[in-house]
Amino acid sequence: MKASLKVYLAQINTVVGDLHGNRERVLRAIGDAKRKGADLVTFPELALTGYPPEDLLLQRHFISGNLKALKSIAHFTRGIYAVVGFVDRDKRRRLFNAAALLSDGKIQNVYHKVSLPNYGVFDERRYFVPGDRPGVWSMGKLKVGISICEDIWQKDNFVYQKKVADKISLLINISASPYHLGKQSVRERLLKSLARHIEGPVIYNNLVGGQDELVFDGGSLIVDARGRFMGQARRFEEDARMVEIPMRRGAGPRGPTRPAPLRLEEEVYKALLLGTRDYIKKNGFKKVLIGLSGGIDSALVARIAVDALGPRDVIGVTLPSMFSSKETYRDAKQLAKNLGIPCLEFNIDGVFKKYLGLFKKTFAPYPKDITEENLQARIRGNILMALSNKFGYLVLTTGNKSEMATGYCTLYGDMAGGFAVIKDVPKTLVFRLARYRNCLPPKNSIPFSILKRPPTAELKANQEDQDTLPPYTTLDKFLELYVEKDMSLEEIVRKGVPLALARKMAGRVDRSEYKRRQSPPGVKITLKAFGRDRRIPITNRYEP
Repeated sequence: MKASLKVYLAQINTVVGDLHGNRERVLRAIGDAKRKGADLVTFPELALTGYPPEDLLLQRHFISGNLKALKSIAHFTRGIYAVVGFVDRDKRRRLFNAAALLSDGKIQNVYHKVSLPNYGVFDERRYFVPGDRPGVWSMGKLKVGISICEDIWQKDNFVYQKKVADKISLLINISASPYHLGKQSVRERLLKSLARHIEGPVIYNNLVGGQDELVFDGGSLIVDARGRFMGQARRFEEDARMVEIPMRRGAGPRGPTRPAPLRLEEEVYKALLLGTRDYIKKNGFKKVLIGLSGGIDSALVARIAVDALGPRDVIGVTLPSMFSSKETYRDAKQLAKNLGIPCLEFNIDGVFKKYLGLFKKTFAPYPKDITEENLQARIRGNILMALSNKFGYLVLTTGNKSEMATGYCTLYGDMAGGFAVIKDVPKTLVFRLARYRNCLPPKNSIPFSILKRPPTAELKANQEDQDTLPPYTTLDKFLELYVEKDMSLEEIVRKGVPLALARKMAGRVDRSEYKRRQSPPGVKITLKAFGRDRRIPITNRYEP
């Protein structure tokens, strides 16, 4: 057995369905690994198909294309071992989430994922059959364990059996583990514990990139038999790392110093940036449109968009009305100037009056209410979508999680657009992210007056959000307990939320499900996002 193993972690950003492009990404990484003298190169879970491929897996020609790509890659593995994630198929046409060991121009071995997740954002049992045997491969004289993502999270998996752990000198785990706040620290604790259990190094290769609502944050790493850090790829970007692992059991000097963990605001901002950039680029959009209200939400979305794409590909649109203050109008213009983006202007007063005239006779017996307020939001949404339609630009919506949760948003109005950047970001965190970004160069690009102004929709005179909603600190606390932690009202009240408020807000959250179903996708950053994570029936009479 060699005294050490040179491992090349290829943390690539795949595109779902791009079999040719993903194959080329894998081949480039294999070539780089060879040039650097690696013995082994690893890739993320389902590297050839992208993750999650969802109902593409129901198309037989898609599966055949991925198998053909795998075979063609094998030809380029002379002199190196490669572990590549793909979709396997047996003679009964059953599908498996699989990993292949390639070397010497051949497919040497295949492992089928045993633990198929079917919770939260995962739906693997819809497509795959679980494997029924542990992955133990021979790489020369070296016995290597292979696992795929969820396999290491389930304590009843083969990985944790002593008879398997005693056989292997190291364990490889290829993953497509999506991001949420605090996920990396949980992974690291798991990997360290697992390394101590098998008394050998653990190689963890995670996917990076945005895929619809999901962001995969990378952070691929290797720990030694004592759970000590040996090397790590960067988070939220494509990266590759060469790590030399001593192969004597329990041997090896302490590895390099572990990178400092990201602070909360930096971690979330990077996730939003990656998710937004990849959604735009992977779907072929060149430019984006953002309605600039002079408020904190649109300011943060515009800042993220400029960081993701550059100012040349971001266009602001201001849509003032009779209820827009001089201050918010001025701030919208100043924000565009600070960001270096053009700002189109459409005053909606004339159109709004036309609408009121159109409905005058029909609405005459009824007092003015939220209907007239929402007309303004829908006029703005109509104008933004007309610009999108004419020029092929993507509209980024600016609603946050607090608003989406309580239905404090207008269907076909401020919800109109193609991607909702901050739909999973609570309002209190929106302010924190804006302050964090203002501390980075170019500093203070979001005007200070936007940060200090009470939030307002400006759809009627002297309006503030807290005319309708409780203070955002209280609301966001309730939403964390009710939406993300699924607590009962009794438990929430014991956490300090007044009962009357909890009942009222729970009702608003539950009644607003029909709105959320019609909202565009957006980046998931919390433990439980609306949509893929939280799936409540629209037609539903349950009351807490």
